[in-house]
Amino acid sequence: MALSGSHSVDSDFLIRVTAVVMENVSDEQFGVSELADKMHMSRSNLLRRIKHATHQSASQFIREVRLKRGMELLNDTGSTVSEVAHAVGFSSTSYFIKCFREFYGYPPGEVGKRVESETLPTADMPVKRKANSRIIAVAVTVLAVALGFAIYRAGRSTSAAAPEKSIAVLPFKNDSNDSTNVYLINGLMESTLNNLQQIKDLRVVSRTSAEKYRHTAKSIPELAGELQVNYVVEGSGQKIGNRILLNIQLIDAQQDRHLWARQYEREVTDIFQLQQEIAKEIAREVRAIVTWEEQKRIEQIPTTDLAAYDLFLKAAELMRQGGRANLETAIALLKQATGRDREFGLAYAVTAIAYHYLDVFQQQPQYVDSIGSYADKALLCSPTSAESLFAKGLHYVNQKAYASAIPYLEKALTYNPNSTLVLRFLSDFYNWYVPNTAKYLEYALQGMRLDPAAQDSSAASYNYLHLSNALVQTGFVDESLRYVEQSLAYDPENPYAAWLRAVVVYAKYRDSRKAEKLLLAQLAKDSSQMNILQELGKLYFHTGDDQAAFRYYERFLRLREEQKLNFFHTVDLDMAILWSKRGNREKSEHHFSQFKKFADHDQSIYKHMHLALYDAYRGNASDMIDHLRLFAKEDNYQYWVLLFKEDIMVARFKDNPAFKAVFDEIETKFWNANKKIRETLEEKGLL
Repeated sequence: MALSGSHSVDSDFLIRVTAVVMENVSDEQFGVSELADKMHMSRSNLLRRIKHATHQSASQFIREVRLKRGMELLNDTGSTVSEVAHAVGFSSTSYFIKCFREFYGYPPGEVGKRVESETLPTADMPVKRKANSRIIAVAVTVLAVALGFAIYRAGRSTSAAAPEKSIAVLPFKNDSNDSTNVYLINGLMESTLNNLQQIKDLRVVSRTSAEKYRHTAKSIPELAGELQVNYVVEGSGQKIGNRILLNIQLIDAQQDRHLWARQYEREVTDIFQLQQEIAKEIAREVRAIVTWEEQKRIEQIPTTDLAAYDLFLKAAELMRQGGRANLETAIALLKQATGRDREFGLAYAVTAIAYHYLDVFQQQPQYVDSIGSYADKALLCSPTSAESLFAKGLHYVNQKAYASAIPYLEKALTYNPNSTLVLRFLSDFYNWYVPNTAKYLEYALQGMRLDPAAQDSSAASYNYLHLSNALVQTGFVDESLRYVEQSLAYDPENPYAAWLRAVVVYAKYRDSRKAEKLLLAQLAKDSSQMNILQELGKLYFHTGDDQAAFRYYERFLRLREEQKLNFFHTVDLDMAILWSKRGNREKSEHHFSQFKKFADHDQSIYKHMHLALYDAYRGNASDMIDHLRLFAKEDNYQYWVLLFKEDIMVARFKDNPAFKAVFDEIETKFWNANKKIRETLEEKGLL
């Protein structure tokens, strides 16, 4: 039976691309870029074609072709695993074993000891000439690998959106009539989740997404579709005297069938062993690769004092509920826990984290020393704990020692790659503290993958807002507009989403009237929105309506002074010009001075851009260009930098050859980075 047109095209493409990979299978340096060159295609086009044909990234495709060739060599030759690994382009034998086991479900050392359920097709070829026979054999091998690969992918891809090893741990149910045991059952669920989250080979959705389904009437396939997972864990339990009775089920969400079920009955003293056992059995059932380092961290017992652990679980329950009063009570419980066990590293770390979030709600931080003290104790007791590292990172952030915070925050994510807490913080960190648009976007996208179904519409709205902001900053304007619309669909009253939509609409259409209409509609809902006031002032300033610009800027500055805030510094530059036009030199110089003070002390990558803007407003062309040249050395800057040349006070320099040259360099660098980010994110399956 002939293939349909589109399938035939895909199959032909897979045969050709597989042949190229097979020709270079022993070259460990042969990757996506090299494959694109051999196929005479752009990298992005290759990524899209392979994604369309196989529902996976190009790098995954290359790796799996290598693994299939490895299986052939292990079956047909007497080569060792190490020799085969190098023959198919794996420089690390241990990595080859890991990938082989993930793909086939057993290690390469067991090949030949098993009866394979699947075999590649063979063909009896008449031997006429040795050269032709060899060519035909290679062609048949390539065809078999390509078609076998396509069939294998089609069989696996029951849901293109869901990764193979993706899992949601639903809230455990309290089977006891005693509601005071809820914190314990929730704690067991949390520990199961946390243990699974430490396995890099799994994608584990966040507790906040899973919590949405605590009382759901939806079927497993329905909720799994919304969470984009292939497996779901359900649990229920109760405490009877000094014993814990726990029922756990692992469900194949695509087939809606139970894969595995266990009933555990343990003494309370065995609680940590129980937590580890559950995570290991689930990981084993879904064939997740658990590294030695991951297993060691999972097996780490947080405390030997069960009363201290009980206090910790109660504190954790309060922290999940949120609110200042709950945070303060949680800290008191955690201090009791560490009073009982002076080596309870996890409790020290969570105490530091709780103090940080207490300070978040304060205009003047009060707990900088406490955060540092508890973070140090946590690291001393549990140096390989993600929570300890995160706490130490928070300490440096509170001290504004951002460079020192980076290795701790990044390492925390390495130890817990499924932590939405760390991902969200890193996303904000690379947006506000150490601006890096590429990392901001990558972490925002990862966070969305782990938290696809926020617990309420408001939270979902802010998740999409966050992602939209990250996208527009890196130049993905169309994608940003799509996500900000989703943000408003979840919560039409989200003021920041309304603001961002107006800004993104302007970025896409360069239509000031559309932006003005959206901004005025939002201001009508709340006349004290400072972000909207400054945005309207800016819009009117750059469209030449000085009177309207002055009016909105004045309202903004009054509120900024009353609330003792320190942001939107470019307002001072515009006001300097507006006061100058009104003949008030003193106030004009005051605002120039305010902005210059900010720019001189700016420690971000935008320092020289701000100084260039100052010189442009002052009319100092040569100084402006010098600062732009220095700024051009920076990386990962925001899309809004490209609007610099559209500034009404900069436009007078547009014909200056030196200005044009340096700004062309800045624009080219931005769009090259945009292209690279797109390729990287597409390859990782994030975009």
